[in-house]
Amino acid sequence: MDLQRLNSYQGGAGPDFHEHVLHKTILVGDSGVGKTSLLVQFDQGKFIPGSFSATVGIGFTVMLLGDSGVGKTCFLIQFKDGAFLSGTFIATVGIDFRNKVVTVDGVRVKLQIWDTAGQERFRSVTHAYYRDAQALLLLYDITNKSSFENIRAWLTEIHEYAQRDVVIMLLGNKADVSSERVIRSEDGETLAREYGVPFMETSAKTGMNVELAFLAIAKELKYRAGLQAGEPSFQIRDYVESQKQRPGCCSFL
Repeated sequence: MDLQRLNSYQGGAGPDFHEHVLHKTILVGDSGVGKTSLLVQFDQGKFIPGSFSATVGIGFTVMLLGDSGVGKTCFLIQFKDGAFLSGTFIATVGIDFRNKVVTVDGVRVKLQIWDTAGQERFRSVTHAYYRDAQALLLLYDITNKSSFENIRAWLTEIHEYAQRDVVIMLLGNKADVSSERVIRSEDGETLAREYGVPFMETSAKTGMNVELAFLAIAKELKYRAGLQAGEPSFQIRDYVESQKQRPGCCSFL
């Protein structure tokens, strides 16, 4: 199991915070033997009585990437809890994560979503996690020109450190702040076409296209896993474009 929260290292985080803390332990055994309770006891120091639902059998890891301040943490909280937390966030330190189980075409899928630090001094920590991610959501802020200009650098890092077939989606966040826009939607679409990745604009504040982004990723990963033999081909870019045109977009079905 991945270290639960690298944020617990805030007190000692900084330029000397290196990758030697990255280790994994996997809990295995029959259903019902108490693996989840054991993990909760370790993570929270307590035993929670009652029946746990069986751990979902299919799961994928999704990373949020992008410059500091583009709204990655708010984006994750909007998806996980359906809420927008206003105010100033303390920049994410190292790696944090949340889990959410969604239903995709009748199959329950667990997404483990990693929220990464955007600051350069934590980049080596982020690099160590790239290989374990099946999908990457790369965010920029439509009101911040440099966050968009840095997307090419982020994509260079992705191609260097991530899995060869990792699913990538480009997101222009903070679309609700239209009065402060400095990056046109067309610019995002052009860049996405250049790199052959799907694109949409999102708002962590209003929830616009937040669930659609994760649903599209989950559908693509489920399709790749080949859970249902004979199911029709799935093209994530076509799916995103078709769903963006639908009124009342976008929630899980």
